[in-house]
Amino acid sequence: MTVRLFEPIELRGLTVPNRIVVEPMTQFSAEDGVAGDWHFVHLGQYAVSGAGMALSESCYIEAIARGQSSCLSIYTDEQEAGIGHICSFFRKQGSAAFGVQLCHGGRKASGGGSISIDEGGSEPVAPSPVPIKEGGPVPRELSLTEIQAIIGMFADSAVRAARASCHVIELHAAHGFLIHQFLSPISNRRADRYGGSLENRMRFGLEVFEAVRAAWPEDKPLGVRLSVTDWVSGGWDLESSVIFARRLDEMGCDLIDVSSGGLSPHQKIETGPGYQTGFAARIKSAVKMKVVTVGQITEARQAETILRTGQADMVGLARIMLFNPRWPWQAARELGANAIYAKQYERAHPDDWGMSTVPAPENQMTGPVERGTAG
Repeated sequence: MTVRLFEPIELRGLTVPNRIVVEPMTQFSAEDGVAGDWHFVHLGQYAVSGAGMALSESCYIEAIARGQSSCLSIYTDEQEAGIGHICSFFRKQGSAAFGVQLCHGGRKASGGGSISIDEGGSEPVAPSPVPIKEGGPVPRELSLTEIQAIIGMFADSAVRAARASCHVIELHAAHGFLIHQFLSPISNRRADRYGGSLENRMRFGLEVFEAVRAAWPEDKPLGVRLSVTDWVSGGWDLESSVIFARRLDEMGCDLIDVSSGGLSPHQKIETGPGYQTGFAARIKSAVKMKVVTVGQITEARQAETILRTGQADMVGLARIMLFNPRWPWQAARELGANAIYAKQYERAHPDDWGMSTVPAPENQMTGPVERGTAG
């Protein structure tokens, strides 16, 4: 029996060597949006971690979209070059895929409006003039012209990501950022073609996807991260997410990264190990594209069970990968699978320091460094 967590998976023209995804984790360590030494080391470690794919933190498409100037961005030549340096390292390793998560903060930009213009902030914009919390800064409602301009900025950043040689793009439609703000009736109270009905509230996100898909190379996968519920009565919900996911599926979306919450301070989230896998399973039952699940997934057998029971196609890890960047090696050893070891790290293989391992199945894939036993 093969170990599902370490089976390769096809995403359009990309073969990902296993089902482990390192999820976006904001670092607030860029210099005016440029990825420097910190990001090279932070993200580069996942190129040699044994994971199948790693995604950048939210990568902003214009200056006023950022939470602050230290947020990673990709709208200038210098920012593009910073991302390209990371992409080059991933490609030289020849195993893990790397992608950027394109994002616009909307009303969450400039610290949710808390960073003044004098302090280097900007006026936050949103679908409607609805503050994040009662008494908070009120964002300015976007005009139709501005909406079209932002859609174009997403496409422009996708072109930059392609020039930087990224393998994949993920659009951030979760956690209260701009696309999510358009989706949710809590934050979107427009009366034009971008607000009101579910069809209208989905329009912005679908138009962003369409524009990015047209600008992004045909053979490269494009995905969306989605908060499938606001965890607030009367907000964005799971069944609306199913409809949105089906539309994305019809438009050629390759993967959907299923998360939740982040839009309203009134959210009431019931957390626990694997607390969002049920959401992923519901989305998976409605679409053909690949589904990534997240949410307190920390154990190898937990991840394997999620895949074996058909709740998702890939497993996203975040804080556990900060704590233990070699989690994939450990998981492979526990499950009796082969892991990917960079040539320089070959001596870390348990066989080379006297640690017993469980033999891997004969038909289990191996990484660039082929070993006779499990990783």
